[in-house]
Amino acid sequence: MSMDKLWLIAKREYLVRVKRKAFIIATLLTPIGLGLLMFVSGYLAAKGGSSSKKILVKDDSGVFENAKKTSKLYTFDFSEAPVDRLIEDYKTQGYDLFLHIPEFKDNKLTRQQVDYFTTEKLGITAIEGIERNIENAFKEYKISVSGIDRGLYDSFKMTVALENGAKDEDGGQEDTSGKLSIIIGTVLGGAMGFVMYMVIFIYGGMVMRSVMEEKINRIVEVVISSVKPTTLMLGKILGVGGVGLTQLAIWLILIPLVTIGVTSVMGIQQDPAQLQELAAQANGLPQDLDDFNLAQILDEVKKLNWWLIIPSFVVFFFGGYFIYSSMFAAIGSAIGDDMGEGQQLMFPIIIPVILAFVMMQGTIQNPNGGMAIFGSLFPLTSPIIMPSRLAFDPPLWQVFLSIAILVLSCWFFAWLAGRIYRVGILMYGKKISFKELGKWLFYKA
Repeated sequence: MSMDKLWLIAKREYLVRVKRKAFIIATLLTPIGLGLLMFVSGYLAAKGGSSSKKILVKDDSGVFENAKKTSKLYTFDFSEAPVDRLIEDYKTQGYDLFLHIPEFKDNKLTRQQVDYFTTEKLGITAIEGIERNIENAFKEYKISVSGIDRGLYDSFKMTVALENGAKDEDGGQEDTSGKLSIIIGTVLGGAMGFVMYMVIFIYGGMVMRSVMEEKINRIVEVVISSVKPTTLMLGKILGVGGVGLTQLAIWLILIPLVTIGVTSVMGIQQDPAQLQELAAQANGLPQDLDDFNLAQILDEVKKLNWWLIIPSFVVFFFGGYFIYSSMFAAIGSAIGDDMGEGQQLMFPIIIPVILAFVMMQGTIQNPNGGMAIFGSLFPLTSPIIMPSRLAFDPPLWQVFLSIAILVLSCWFFAWLAGRIYRVGILMYGKKISFKELGKWLFYKA
């Protein structure tokens, strides 16, 4: 294999793509689009969207009307008018719904039915949010009339912070599995796994389309007169891989900058308490989200083993891309302009990628479980599974063994794809099946 020709092909594939307006526009607009999505989502959340309600209440119990209300999403107004008239008039008075709270007689009751009236169906988060406001009011009322000392009652509340107390070999504290580090590891692992998932589909598909275009336009017949088919295939894979790496590097710079900018604007314009309440309703999260400050988060981020995470991610990035791009290139060489035929041949390639993405969810929950270990060693899933484990400090022998298997698999799939590519790239007018692809593997060069 001529390295000069391989370099020239890779350079051409790289330069042709990075100079395209579509590449430049997509590279710049993607971070801007993400920032715009964050801003719009935050703005709608701050305004309450469909969750913000103006509510008219007839409180026969007197409990809710006299209670202190802290909700930022719901506005409660009270009326002493008859229920029948309020049911008919609440809409014309500008309210979204009407609540009727019956009289509360027995302080030992643990369940209170409240009727609401509205012409539109409420979402589950709105119903639960209103219920939570009323429940808190009745809870405070029952505490006050029970005679329990408020200080004594508050002393019953207990928060448990589960932190790792294990010592390392030198007797020092191991900060590898505290709550905050696990949260950061979960977010980082999910992000890296998702990036790998997208890279395989986007850039692998780009290689396949490039091969198909040159085959359909008969350009490849001229090119392979001076270069071997396998060299041409590897050059395309390396060139497109460079495009992907360039795009990711630009995104790694732009996306954090856009995120910081959007967060700053949202922090000025939006009410944090309202966002907390909405997030709690939507996700079932506790409304007290101030357990960790920015300094703690940055400190935990610094403690991550970046000397292992970054180089390993780059290796798995290239390894996963190389394996799947080789297979995509082989499929692209075997088909013509019949995309239906291509989809049929692509199906076995897509299955491991989707399976790895599904396995990643369980891996993040249990990064040292049997499924996680298997997925991080099996070469068709390791490019997604192992990056999702890196933030959880997996054993080094598993990381290095996974890399070794991945490198050997790159060589094997490149050889396999090359055997198919050298035959399929000059094959026209024949419907290709898996049986036919198997025969191509044993054709003599």
